[in-house]
Amino acid sequence: MTSTLPEAAAPEVRAAVAQLPAYVAGKSAQSALTAALASNESHFTPLPSVVDTIAAEGGRIHRYPSMGAVEAREAIAGHFGVSADEVAAGPGSSGVLQQIISAVCSHGDEVVYAWRSFEAYPILVEVAGAVSVPVPLLADEHHDLTAMAAAITERTRLVILCSPNNPTGVSISAEALEEFLQSVPPRVLVVLDEAYIEFQRGPGVDSLDFYRRYPNLCILRTFSKAYGLAGLRIGYAIARPEIAEGLRRTAVPFGVNRMAQAAAVASLAAEDEILERTEAVAQERTRVIGALRGLGWDVPDSQANFYWLRPRTSCACNFLTRWPRPTSWHAATRWTACASPWPMPPLMTACWQSWQTAGGSCLGRAPPSEHLHGNTR
Repeated sequence: MTSTLPEAAAPEVRAAVAQLPAYVAGKSAQSALTAALASNESHFTPLPSVVDTIAAEGGRIHRYPSMGAVEAREAIAGHFGVSADEVAAGPGSSGVLQQIISAVCSHGDEVVYAWRSFEAYPILVEVAGAVSVPVPLLADEHHDLTAMAAAITERTRLVILCSPNNPTGVSISAEALEEFLQSVPPRVLVVLDEAYIEFQRGPGVDSLDFYRRYPNLCILRTFSKAYGLAGLRIGYAIARPEIAEGLRRTAVPFGVNRMAQAAAVASLAAEDEILERTEAVAQERTRVIGALRGLGWDVPDSQANFYWLRPRTSCACNFLTRWPRPTSWHAATRWTACASPWPMPPLMTACWQSWQTAGGSCLGRAPPSEHLHGNTR
């Protein structure tokens, strides 16, 4: 049937949505000979105990899961010494962050975050009708917390900190976080995104201690990275009960499937096995970063399962200009690279910042002989 309505009367999406940049997910591996590195996923296969739990839940998928992920929230609460009322779950930490923004931000409210950081931040803020206030990173790739504090206005409702930061890998120190939180008005919610915290080694932030002392702090974590549940999508927030309740109210009903909920509980019970895996990654990270620095690269002290390279040294420029550039140009383009001798299963990835040119951003191709395999994200 042909519509008789004039074309101008057709439904349209909001202008803000039409102008949104698409979230560019990492390209999936197409064969067993290709290592998928672009999304910083775990390269370890799921733990047997977790697989068994998922299989058992498969026989019950004709029933809706727990509406509020009650068992998973109770397990998370027990693991961190908080109450279940302080925990909210969602489909990955991105889903939980969307719940946070929806719960605390009205149209026109401001959200402050570092840039570059996780590329979903500006998208989620824009979808909610809020206003992004990105603050450039310092030259050493750390958050400029002084500038972020100065960017807070009467319209600011939310500040997002990412530690370890995606994609630079660096962490916020306890001293810097203390000073920052003391400068933030109590009415502003501060979200500490710790998606990669399980890979942290050495001095870091005891976020639970800060949470107990600062009522406006919210901890955001995920089971997608170190726990290897990226395909099931479950993340969580720890916040004051009234905030956590707001996150549960803004969640999509039954948004966390029953297999994800059960797998999260089983993963927390296998903490020793997870620790062994993250320790292997941390050791490989130390080895690879040390080798790169020995070759002249300026590599930040990553505390994640990836490391970050900027093409700003003579070593980087010489390396990148030796190899053909990709044909596609995109402002968010970067490459991920295998950090282990091929064909050894890679434990880390390397994020290459875009090569800035007048026409856009591009990157040089890494030579196969160097065992650097990647794709655009």
